[in-house]
Amino acid sequence: MASLTMQLLGATLSLPAILAAVPPVAAAEPKSSIVLVHGAFVDGSGWQGVYNILKKDGYDVSIVQNPTESLAGDVAATKQVIGSQNKPVILVGHSYGGMVITEAGNDPKVAALVYIAAFAPDAGESVASINSKPVPGAPVAPIVPMNGALMVDKAKFHESFAADVDPQTASFMADSQTPWGEEALKGTISTLAWKSKPSWYIVTAQDRMIAPDAQRMMAKRAGATISEAQASHSVYVSQPETVARVIKAAAEKVANSPTR
Repeated sequence: MASLTMQLLGATLSLPAILAAVPPVAAAEPKSSIVLVHGAFVDGSGWQGVYNILKKDGYDVSIVQNPTESLAGDVAATKQVIGSQNKPVILVGHSYGGMVITEAGNDPKVAALVYIAAFAPDAGESVASINSKPVPGAPVAPIVPMNGALMVDKAKFHESFAADVDPQTASFMADSQTPWGEEALKGTISTLAWKSKPSWYIVTAQDRMIAPDAQRMMAKRAGATISEAQASHSVYVSQPETVARVIKAAAEKVANSPTR
C-alpha cells in the first residue's frame, strides 16, 4: 500500500514537470510595420501614447519627423522612413500628415493608409485650396503668421487644437510648436494613394481645426472605412487607445487579405 501511495505521489509530483516541458504557444508576430506621420505645428513626440500601445502589441513602429517646411520635403522624409521597413507598411497621418501620406503612400511598400482627423485630398488639391471652401458655420482655425511661417495662436491653442487634452500638456504643445511653412500649405497632390490602396479614417466630432463635416466628406470620397470619435483635433494624444485600435484593425485586415 505504501509503495502504491509513493507511486501515485510520484505521478502527481511529476505533472508540473511534464507541463513545464511543453513549449508555450508563441503569439503570432504582426505582419505589418506602422509608420506614423505627424501634422502641422507639432512633432512626432505626440504619438508616444499610440506608439506605446502598438509596441506592446508587438508591432514595429517608426515615427517620421517632418520638417513641415514644404509638402515635397515632408513626402521625402516619409519615404525615407518607409524605405527602411522590412514588412508591408500601414501609413498613418494626422491632420496635415494626411496630405503627406496621400502622396508618400504610393510607395510599393505601403499596404494601407490611416487618416486621423486628416486632410485626404483629391488630385491637385492643397490644404490652402481645401480651406478656401470652408464648411458654413464651422469654427475658423486660429492660425497666425510668424516670420514667414504659420503658427496656432498660443492663447487659443488649447480650445482649438487640443480641447480634451489636459491643460499642462496642451500648454506644452502650444509652446513647443514647430512653424508650418507656406510651401507646405500650398503643396498639391499629384497621385492619390487612396485611389489604389485601402484606407481608414477617424473623424473627430469635436474638432475645431478641420470641420467634422469636411472630414466626413473627404473620408467618404476616399472610400475609407470610417469611424468617429468624440474628440478634439488632438485625438491621437487624448485617446491613443482609439487611434491604436483603428490602426491595428487596418493592419489585421491587410494581413488577412488574400493578396498579401
